[in-house]
Amino acid sequence: MSVAAIMLAVTSCGKEDDLTESIFDTSKPAVDPTQSTYEFDQWLYDNFGKPYNVEIQYKFNLPSSDYSFQLAPAEYKRSQLLAQFIKYLFYDVYTKYAGDDFMKQYGPRIFHFIGSSGYSPNTGTEVLGLASGGVKITLYNINEMKGYSENMNYDDADMEVLNEKYFHTMHHEFSHIMHQTKTYPVTFGQVTSGTYDPIDWHERDSVASHQMGYVTHYASSATYEDFVETLSCIITDNDYRWMMRIISACAPGLRPGDKEEVLELINNLGIDKNKATAHWNNFKLYSETEYNSETGTYDPTDRVVIDVHRSTEQVINKDYTAYVNKYKYNELKSFTSFDEFLNWAPTASSETVAGINAMLKKISIATKWHQERWGLDTFTLRAEVRDRQNKMNDFLKNDLKIFELK
Repeated sequence: MSVAAIMLAVTSCGKEDDLTESIFDTSKPAVDPTQSTYEFDQWLYDNFGKPYNVEIQYKFNLPSSDYSFQLAPAEYKRSQLLAQFIKYLFYDVYTKYAGDDFMKQYGPRIFHFIGSSGYSPNTGTEVLGLASGGVKITLYNINEMKGYSENMNYDDADMEVLNEKYFHTMHHEFSHIMHQTKTYPVTFGQVTSGTYDPIDWHERDSVASHQMGYVTHYASSATYEDFVETLSCIITDNDYRWMMRIISACAPGLRPGDKEEVLELINNLGIDKNKATAHWNNFKLYSETEYNSETGTYDPTDRVVIDVHRSTEQVINKDYTAYVNKYKYNELKSFTSFDEFLNWAPTASSETVAGINAMLKKISIATKWHQERWGLDTFTLRAEVRDRQNKMNDFLKNDLKIFELK
């Protein structure tokens, strides 16, 4: 480069450019006031667009949809409910504990609402949500939400539907976004490395999954699904789900030290294990037998089932002329308290990775990653979500805004 060129470059860098008007049309408002949905659109812009650069796509967006499903638009008032629940139970929770900039930097950029289910006839499974490219979360089945009415109230069953259908999915998908930004330890997948099944995971029921060390049967489909399911279950699953999961996982056996870690987990989850009216203080265990079509007998399995909540399956016998029950159950023992069960649970050999042992290890790895890589205490997030859910009816009465079409 010549000296003249260098001098020209230095002179150009040191000179301030004359500012001109934007080449874009800034005269138009961010939200179109002529739209019949203007008031809700303005609320979305004020609460998601401006602070987080997030778009809530509640109007049916065909190009952004999955063409393999037959889908329907999300109902307008239910979309308003869900959008406000997302702010109250999701964005405000992470912002409270991770700071104002956390969701601005790492949060999803698009929420896409679909009214109907994402059902796959090939596998018989239902898609509750999807995360795309680390920026978009699609939520299905919005029209199955409890509809809006004046003086509406949410009971525990309503909150369970919200958690199962939407918020479990959101924390699951957001955890995907987070681990795609900061990877989780490879040691997590090594705990149950030989039992992941990406093809037939849906054929496993909850009992089998828990006794293999997974929080859900979907968690057993892949390491990364296992990881985010673990975090999402901690944050959103109710006390009953956790205690049934723990009992199922403990039933085959406890390794040395597991009992103390189980009690610590229950305490961290904020569960009152001594609650007199709780199902986990009055239940029965059953041993399982499976029909053998070759011998015509029922052979014992290695499964122990709590209250036989597993649905009875049917199978044709060897003569193909009659139906028999595939599984039968024999009462093993009844318990009047969880502590009685925990003291009864057999001791597993040191060579055996019992279900609860594997589950405890993975919970430890996942929550440690949350804390060390993101500064988030998973159990504190759970406590905050539970507290807000307990105050849901106050929120509906004092803070909910429903906008009519104009």
